Amino acid sequence: MSGAVIALYAEFTALPGHEAEVAHLLRELTAHVRREAGCVRFDPHQLETNPAAFFVYEEYRDLAAFHAHRAAAYGAEFNRALGPIIEGDGSTLTFLAPLV
Repeated sequence: MSGAVIALYAEFTALPGHEAEVAHLLRELTAHVRREAGCVRFDPHQLETNPAAFFVYEEYRDLAAFHAHRAAAYGAEFNRALGPIIEGDGSTLTFLAPLV
């Protein structure tokens, strides 16, 4: 698995009144993540039917690239800022397996 592309999505929901702040934080994070050597895709979205709900599709070159992404200081800063303005304890990560 270490040589396989890591694909996942993250989901989280802003607390009422914090949608614009979450979107801003996510745009800043996106600029950093897309510069990571191992990042293949990092595509954040806000749901059309629920602007408080956010969805991020991510791909990393391999497991090492994903671990490097998780260890980045700007990611920790993002999570610290995000935590108090979203529902729950953080984003929900769902890992994907390719069919073909």
